[in-house]
Amino acid sequence: MKYPSHLLENAVNEFASLPGIGRKTALRLALYMLRRDVEYTEQFAAALTALRRDVKYCRLCHNICDDELCPICANPSRDHSMVCVVENVKEVMAIENTGQFRGVYHVLGGIISPMEGIGPADLEIDSLVERVSEGNVKEVLLALSTTMEGDTTNFFIYRKLAPYHVKVTVIARGVSIGDEIEYADEVTLGRSIVNRVEFGDGMKNF
Repeated sequence: MKYPSHLLENAVNEFASLPGIGRKTALRLALYMLRRDVEYTEQFAAALTALRRDVKYCRLCHNICDDELCPICANPSRDHSMVCVVENVKEVMAIENTGQFRGVYHVLGGIISPMEGIGPADLEIDSLVERVSEGNVKEVLLALSTTMEGDTTNFFIYRKLAPYHVKVTVIARGVSIGDEIEYADEVTLGRSIVNRVEFGDGMKNF
């Protein structure tokens, strides 16, 4: 496609670099921004710049936040003896929306996937083990996607935590095998958390 302006083409290229955005959608977005006033565009750009420059990661759970601790870790009314292990920030938001979990989280930043070159050292597993080793955690709930990669990560974490004799549970299989946690509806996800099972028992159904 030929563009009447190199500036427009550059904007389309940037929008099209975003996941899930094709060139036709990118063109619509670029033209939409062009129709808005300059102040709107500047605020939009400033928000993205601030996001990339100023966003922080909680020093305990690695959730995205604005301060040293995320609001969940900083909340004294949460049960800090219960840690829910998730793949990324999207799962934290999905579980919070269920209203069924009052513990805290630990964001791994991914799951073990040899095909994608992601190993245990690339994830926040060592920091999870360190949290458990301090002796204040009574239960670790593994809430990873019910895929082969998710189950592999569950088992690896289970073995790493075994020396600390902490209770390890896994979400009930109300979330179908092969499902991504972030796409589960709130009712199903909430019930899966409430009806969690001991990891050793859950392994029988893998």
